[in-house]
Amino acid sequence: MRYLELLAPAKNLECGIAAIDSGADAVYIGADRFGARQSAGNSITDIAALTEYAHKFGCKVFVTVNTIIYDNELDSTQDLINELGKIGVDAILVQDMGLLKLSLPEGVALHASTQTDNRTADKVKWLSALGFERVVLARETSLDEICEIHKSAPETELEAFVHGALCVSYSGVCYASEYCFGRSANRGACAQFCRLKFDLLDNEGSVIKEGLHFLSLKDMCRIESLEKLADAGVTSFKIEGRLKDINYVRNVTAAYSRKLNEIVSQRPKEYQRASLGAANITFTPNLKKTFNRGFTEYFLYGRKSNIASFYTPKAMGEYVGKVKEVRGNSFNVAGTANFANGDGLCFINSRNELEGFRINRAEGNRLFPLKIPKELKCGTALYRNNDQCFEKELNSSKEQRKIPVDITLQATEDNISITASVKDTDLKASVCQDIKLEKAKSPQRDNILRQLAKLGNTIFKADKVSIEPEDFQWFIPNSLLSETRRSCMEHLEENIKAATDIHHTARSHENDPATKGSQNKYPMPYMYNIANHLAEKFYEEEGIKPVRPAFEIKKPQAPMIMQCRYCLRYETGQCKKLTDKANLLKDPLRLRLPDGKTFRLEFDCAHCMMNIYAEE
Repeated sequence: MRYLELLAPAKNLECGIAAIDSGADAVYIGADRFGARQSAGNSITDIAALTEYAHKFGCKVFVTVNTIIYDNELDSTQDLINELGKIGVDAILVQDMGLLKLSLPEGVALHASTQTDNRTADKVKWLSALGFERVVLARETSLDEICEIHKSAPETELEAFVHGALCVSYSGVCYASEYCFGRSANRGACAQFCRLKFDLLDNEGSVIKEGLHFLSLKDMCRIESLEKLADAGVTSFKIEGRLKDINYVRNVTAAYSRKLNEIVSQRPKEYQRASLGAANITFTPNLKKTFNRGFTEYFLYGRKSNIASFYTPKAMGEYVGKVKEVRGNSFNVAGTANFANGDGLCFINSRNELEGFRINRAEGNRLFPLKIPKELKCGTALYRNNDQCFEKELNSSKEQRKIPVDITLQATEDNISITASVKDTDLKASVCQDIKLEKAKSPQRDNILRQLAKLGNTIFKADKVSIEPEDFQWFIPNSLLSETRRSCMEHLEENIKAATDIHHTARSHENDPATKGSQNKYPMPYMYNIANHLAEKFYEEEGIKPVRPAFEIKKPQAPMIMQCRYCLRYETGQCKKLTDKANLLKDPLRLRLPDGKTFRLEFDCAHCMMNIYAEE
């Protein structure tokens, strides 16, 4: 039996609770500092409240401490980790290896963030031996590679992204934002260099293609591959989006939770959900109606084209049809989509830009915007990036999460006892009341069953209620039944909270000397992201010499600022392995920003990678 975990993002306490109520088994959230999303920080008080709520359902809370840390921040980092240990979070996500030299709280697991660039079996085994219970895999890893990693490190939990925005560079080794804007991605301040417009230049500096978003990828969607990922060894299925709003979290979490439930119901002897309770979703999840740049499986099934979104880095939403006719101040749409007043539509105009507009009034498929866009014409493909009906459905929906329990009443002439047990677990609670009972003058069974099932605003719902013995004949006052049932449920909730490690035992945070030399070998020393003396000491002990400071501390000349599995040659039909040499553009190719900065592209065909270098 393996436990499958749906891991959802929490921008804040409200989003975290919504994720749990929508079916998440765990949430990840940032504290007020040292998280890879600076603008998604939260107070210890809010994280404590989220942890308390999550543990009611056996859900877990992971906190991101996944930036590189400067020397003058080590004391503050230690204070933060101590606070997180005191409030009982389940794990911290780490990038900076200097943290392994700090005092880490017992019972709090270490997870290796995707920022540690986890793309090989050797790297995962190395991290596991260092005491990391879980490794968050690079988004670029394929299904075959995940299988290989799991076979090499079967005791290590593997976490894989399944939905949301994609970084074009391997996470943790992108320095473009820092180089261009002084905003470090490794410090949680990415300025999204990859979403900008570029010109593509040939080896002589001539423009091949102008003003496109060559590095902007579509969003990941692997909802149809969850079962294959589970079979490959993935434990946790991660939704990206700590900057997304609450409706995004609710919709995406509900969609993936339903899919995981389907898998578990079909294979109950192999898989089980990693938390307790069921989410009662009153809306119909639809991933197409939530923020997306178009979807891709990325490299899950190997290298494929059409994973980039050259024309826009913004959300296009769902395709709704083509313009059939433009007449006066309105137009109609050929297709089966239904429209509503206030819907947001968009299209790609002649400048290859996404142009959006809002519908003031919808009469069937005839739409009346405030102003007809100049370039809207017959045959234009339309997308809806704001669906008013769906938003209203989401906003009016109120999710409730309940844990199904079996309740049994036992009685003798001297006492009554109520036992409640959580289905499919060993969790239970019993409360006994010593009281002299009298025989009932009329049948009591139906009334007692009704009273026992009244769980009201608790986190429980009665799945099965029974009375023993079968020939039960005692009279029990409703007040006594209610009091005993309430006490039993309170005890059961306490037992669940106490079992925060239902499916998890935190491992020792110790380094195994036998693992030296197993980490990724980087071509540039700054890619080890060594930003403090503890990280420097750690890597020296691991045999990394010479130790060089992080890019953020000492910028090299003409540096490599990105390392990507994504290949612009492949995406544009110029792959050297697949295209006749006579038709190939000659290296070096370059990307150019509107401000004139150029970046040289290096195609490492032996390793199927693209490296991007800044030019002075």
